[in-house]
Amino acid sequence: MQDKKKHLRVLDFYIRLINGGVINKAKEVKRFGVAPRSIQRDIDALRCYFADNTAAGESNAELIYDRKKKGYHLVGGDNNVLTNSEILAVCKILLESRAFTKDEMSPIINKLLARCVPPENQRKVRDLISNELFHYTELNHHKSFVKSLWDIGNAVHNHLCMEITYTKQDGTGVKRIIHPVGIMFSEFYFYLTAFIENIDKEKEFDNKDDIFPTIYRIDRIQDFKVLDRHFDIPYKDRFEEGEFRKRIQFMYGGRLRHIRLLYKGINPEFILDRLPTARIIEKNDEGFVITAEVFGDGVDMWIRSQGDKLQLL
Repeated sequence: MQDKKKHLRVLDFYIRLINGGVINKAKEVKRFGVAPRSIQRDIDALRCYFADNTAAGESNAELIYDRKKKGYHLVGGDNNVLTNSEILAVCKILLESRAFTKDEMSPIINKLLARCVPPENQRKVRDLISNELFHYTELNHHKSFVKSLWDIGNAVHNHLCMEITYTKQDGTGVKRIIHPVGIMFSEFYFYLTAFIENIDKEKEFDNKDDIFPTIYRIDRIQDFKVLDRHFDIPYKDRFEEGEFRKRIQFMYGGRLRHIRLLYKGINPEFILDRLPTARIIEKNDEGFVITAEVFGDGVDMWIRSQGDKLQLL
């Protein structure tokens, strides 16, 4: 029984150390109710374990004592654990996104903290986000779809056709057989990009020559079924989410447009950040002349929202 307790204790230390934790000998003595020499033997065993791994070329982690931290921690090794700053940043971004219902958001945050933050720092991180989590306001659709994302993602990955029932912006519903090619997130919402099977483009599309996928807001997909049928995409025609994402900032489909803007302000950085394809081609007495590639007409609404400082040339 004593050996079993020792093994469990060493395993507990090991897991905490590789997750960035600190082992304080005095605290562990109280926690486990054992003599200080027992904890020291556990620490020495772990130090030898990491040293042997380093000598064998399997790792470069070293267990050392840090006076400031008042305990033992790992240095070196594969730094694949989020730091306190990184996990705080991720939690803040998640809360700001408002992408999930509150019932979904709370467990996600709790799991991140439990698995990525050492126990001694969890309270600090929780305190820094507690107010935002308490006052978290979910989106008006109030729809839970996290579990569906994985099924949709598998359909994308495996090139499987889907049958969906979708509610359009005007409230009307349609049924489609689609070829899903990507999942994207933009300003509160998840989107599915897909090609519609056997669609009459001349009748259904504003631009019959449109070669790009249709964009569906995932929370508006009322029902879907992944079909046991594959669709083919030639390699040369494969959909590249990254390149598509650079040009479709406002999730409105349409033609690929080459636009030219005049910015009359001091610093055009926010335009370059908003439109990844944007570049400054001229600076004159009026301001900055900027070109960009974008899909659809969504950019027009954004330009108008910027007032007199931004003009579409």
